[in-house]
Amino acid sequence: MNLPWSGRTRLLLGPEGLADWLSYAPLGRTTLLVDPALTESAITALVETELDRAGHAVRRLVPEGPGDADEILDLTRRTARTELFVAVGGGTCVDRAKLAVVAGDSEEAATALRSRSRCGLLALGPQVRRRRPLLAVPTTVGPGSELSRVACMPHQQGKRLVSAEALTPDAALLDAAATETLPGELLAEGILEALFRTVTPYAGDHRERPVEDAFCEAAAAQLAVLGHRFGALRRAGRRAGPELRLDIARLSGLTHSTWMRLGRSPFTTEGWIIANELSTALNVRKMTAVAALLPPLWRAVLDGDERYGSAARLHRIWARIREAAPTALPEDPAHGITVLIDDWGIGRTVTADADRLAVVARRTTRAWGAGLPMLGGLLTADVQRLLYEACGADRREPALAGSAAPHHH
Repeated sequence: MNLPWSGRTRLLLGPEGLADWLSYAPLGRTTLLVDPALTESAITALVETELDRAGHAVRRLVPEGPGDADEILDLTRRTARTELFVAVGGGTCVDRAKLAVVAGDSEEAATALRSRSRCGLLALGPQVRRRRPLLAVPTTVGPGSELSRVACMPHQQGKRLVSAEALTPDAALLDAAATETLPGELLAEGILEALFRTVTPYAGDHRERPVEDAFCEAAAAQLAVLGHRFGALRRAGRRAGPELRLDIARLSGLTHSTWMRLGRSPFTTEGWIIANELSTALNVRKMTAVAALLPPLWRAVLDGDERYGSAARLHRIWARIREAAPTALPEDPAHGITVLIDDWGIGRTVTADADRLAVVARRTTRAWGAGLPMLGGLLTADVQRLLYEACGADRREPALAGSAAPHHH
């Protein structure tokens, strides 16, 4: 029997879409995992109303812990008899629900989450399956956890990225009520995150793929339009209306589409990895770290270091962004992205001294490089140099653990 939760994520629009999907979902015990900040929100009330109307016995849980393996496995035990999982919240809340239901349905996954390996990526094989359906209700834009096959989890001093097909939610509800209380700065950061996720595999892989390239270029151009529209509202002291928020949420989700990455190298995420490690180490928001890192990262591409990506392809997609943007942006992508970030009102100031950044660089390389493939050919010295540029650190060079000249194909 081809059940509606046995394939890719089904997008649901509004209460009507949710009611339709729930008419297929198994009745019985339902766990509703709600972000602590959203217990009294309109979107939580909407979801609970539809669950009640469909006849579900709902138990609400509000996670308060760090979201590490111990908390995930405790959540797994507490929800052992749950037949349907629903998560209402940002990426962190949705990730917890994804990990808990998969660990509960697969002893192999539960064992793997306890692993103390140094590797920052935990890839679970196709034998890891999930038998219970999962509905995600994202209340932020940008992370896209509601549509992705990965989840983040605190691990040792940093974060671990867990990857498995079974982590992909069965359905995702998109409703304007979900983002009505989202602060403007987080909505702006979400648009930038979706743009970062679109441009990174496009410019990071040197191969020409006309169909996939066209998808990425169109998405990047439309994100620039929405970002500019929202930036103008913020400067005028106004909030984004429900239609604009829903457009942003839908397009953010689209950037997780398989078509965006089909046939591309899976290892073009060095910027995401380094920004995440920087964010965790300095306790700053992820997108603040990304905004600080993007200009020097793109400058490295433009200067010819092909380990970071293709200068020609970066120029091409940036030209599409400039063409779509209602106001003029500089022709140089590295300069241009700085102007765009500032125009959207996104903070990009991260400060740390050189010694602190050297520790972050070593930790990053240990978790994602040093024989592991996720950092490509980057050495600790390369990561350190990027961090210096991003954080405006003293340019003195403490003992670098090996360096390398730009790589060219």
